[in-house]
Parts: sequence; structure tokens; C-alpha cells
Amino acid sequence: MKSITSLLLGAAIAGALGTAGNALAQEQFIALPSYRVGPYAAGGSGFYGGAIDYFNLVNLNGGVNGVKISWEECETEYNPSRGIECYERLKTKNGGATLVEPLSTGVAYGVLDRIAQDKIPLTTIGYGRSDAANGKVFPYVFPLIASYWNQAAGMIKYLGDKNGGMDKLKGKKIVHLYHDSAFGKEPLPVLEAQAKQYGFELIKIAVAPPGSEQQSQWLQIRQANPDHVILWGWGVMNSVAIKTAQRNGFPREKMLGVWWAGSEEDTIPSGDAAKGYSAMTFNTPGNYPVIDDIRKKLYAAGKGNLADQSRINSVYHMRGVTAGILWVEAIRAAQEHFGKGKPMSGEQIRWGLENLNIDEARQKAIGAFGMFPTVKTSCDDHEGSGAVKVQQWDGKKWQAITPNWIVGDKALTRRLVDESAIKYAAEKKITPACAK
Repeated sequence: MKSITSLLLGAAIAGALGTAGNALAQEQFIALPSYRVGPYAAGGSGFYGGAIDYFNLVNLNGGVNGVKISWEECETEYNPSRGIECYERLKTKNGGATLVEPLSTGVAYGVLDRIAQDKIPLTTIGYGRSDAANGKVFPYVFPLIASYWNQAAGMIKYLGDKNGGMDKLKGKKIVHLYHDSAFGKEPLPVLEAQAKQYGFELIKIAVAPPGSEQQSQWLQIRQANPDHVILWGWGVMNSVAIKTAQRNGFPREKMLGVWWAGSEEDTIPSGDAAKGYSAMTFNTPGNYPVIDDIRKKLYAAGKGNLADQSRINSVYHMRGVTAGILWVEAIRAAQEHFGKGKPMSGEQIRWGLENLNIDEARQKAIGAFGMFPTVKTSCDDHEGSGAVKVQQWDGKKWQAITPNWIVGDKALTRRLVDESAIKYAAEKKITPACAK
């Protein structure tokens, strides 16, 4: 089993940070089926690097009421079958995993039917099955902050406002240029419903993964001459799309990316072609005390998880820190309910995730005020927010261009969530109920 020190720089750090492989009684084990190699390595390394940085920061400060966080990574290469293998390998390690996060819609779908039996909560922060927001049907799944459906609804709300009102979308053409996978198809129920509701034409154009060739797709876009292009991409697909748009004379100001198409790794390789490009986000770009602490207490001492320090506070790194905060707050909430200073079981952390209340006061105490929307979960709502922002690349950095959090048509998304969840429950012979 990997230790924390193997993930960092040397055995001398072990005394300060604790060791993931020691299976001490006062450790809380989290499974990280991660990916740091392959076509999507930038996203995985940044996200898991940020989460582990936050774990180490918490451990340096004494853990969660004295309970240190331990973890193990298992390389999935963003491959669903490997992700399932990693889950099976990690779930019994160190006395049993008490939380898992694969950062992959394919892997999340692959383990969905196993986690309730194993009593290991699964978080899908900003991705995965949107209908898992219904905790009565999916008691162990948590699409925290905002699902793809609420992101899609937020996109349409933003585009409506940009055009002068939702009624102004009538007759417009919106292309959904998407990664041809479960991830890329996830927002279609919302986009199709809103196209019917507001009278815009939705043109769906798939891109075969990894997306390094898009000439035919952009020929279709040029012929359609749409008012907007939603780029629902991932990895190399994003920079290829941005550069191909420039070559085809399509304004980047008319492109709006999913938040997995809105990182420095998407824009910097695109060069000048990315200037003016916008994307969704569930983080507000900027500096925060918690990030400053990570710089000072970890990286200044040679203990940070990222090899490239220029990535500190990047989009993916901040997203990983946000994930770490959510997980630690769930552990803290569980301890408040079941016993402070004790490692929590998977069932107990499930309760903590279902009873999160990260309000502005708590964000300030953590040093993350405004970094992500406030989150309050319940049995009925495993998402906890649904709020999003839009950020724009100015050629050097991301800047938020919506000062306030955007919330789309939540009545629509909730109806779709419940319809889909009830159908899933019937197929799987699940009796919807709040877990105890």
C-alpha cells in the first residue's frame, strides 16, 4: 500500500503528516481511484493533487478532531474497467474504504450498483448521474455542488440573459458539441427539454474520444452557422476545439464550455485562440486563505503533492481542494453526530454527506469564503446547491464574468431527477426511502 510519504517527497515528512499505510486506529481511510497518466492526466493530477494537499493541511493541523486522514491512489487511466478494478482493490484496504471518488462518469456508473451493498459513499462532484441527487433512490451517491443537469440549465439561463431574456432564445441555433460518451450525453435531457420550452434549435454533434480530430464536426458547425456552441469536452478535445474554431472563423465569444473544458490546461495550449473563450465553473477564480496556507505550510516546506508548483490554485487544483473540503466537512459532521475524535464508518460518513451545511460562516472559518457556492444537503437533495458561474479566459488567466452564482430552471431539473430516479428504482426493485 502506498504511504503518504511515497506520494510526497521523503520519509522525513511521515512524522508530521501521518502515514496512509499504517492502518492506525485514529485514521480515516479514503479510496482514490485516480488518473495521473493518459489523455486526461491533467485533470486527474490537478484534482487529486488539490484534494491530497488539503488532506495534508488538515493532518498538519491535527486531523479532524485528532483523526488523521489516510488514502491510497490506484491508477485508472480514466478507463472504466480499470476504475472498477481499482475500486474492488481499494475497498477492503486499511480496514475498509469509507468514501470513494473516481472523477469519472464511466467509473461512477460502473460501481453504482456496488457501493450501496458495500456501504461506501460515492461522491461525483460536478459530474456523474444527475438523478443521483434523489437520495431516497441513491442513498450512497452524492453529485455534490452541481450536477450536469443543473449546469446545463445554468448554461441556458446564462445564454438567455446574454441574449436579453429567455424569450430571446426563440429561433436561435445552439450546437451541443460533445465527447461521445456517457459524460457527453448526460446533459441532453435538459438541453432537449429547454429547446422545446424556449424554441431554440438544438444541434447535436458528437466527437469521438479523445477528440484530436474535429474537422468534419467544425464543417458542420460552419454550415449550420449557430448562435452559440456549447463545448461539452474533456482533455485534448477542448484545445483542439478552440483552435479549430479559430481556423474556421468562429468567434470564441460564442463558445461556452462545460467546466471540464474550462481549465488552464485547455486554454494555455490553445494560445491566442483561447482569448475571449468562456466556460462554466463551480469555483470562483481568485486567491483564498486556504490556498495560501497550502503554499506556506506544504509547498514552501517541500511537502506539496503537485510536481509543478505553477499549477497551485489552478482550476483543477482548486477543484480538488474544494473536494477535500467537502469530504472533511462530511467527516466532521458525522463525528458531531456519532462521536468526536473517532474514525467514522462508511455508513456514518454517508450520513455526514447527507447532512452537510457549509454556509458562508463555515466557508470563512475554512478560509474558502466564496470559493464555491454554499452547500446544504438532505435526503431529498444529495447535490446541495446547483449554483454555477461563468468564467472567461483573458489570455493569461480565468476571470469570473458573472459576479453572482447562477441557478437555472431547478423545477425542470428536479422533475427530470425524480422521473429518472423513480424509473431506475423500478428497474432495480428499490423501494425509495431515506436511509437511517
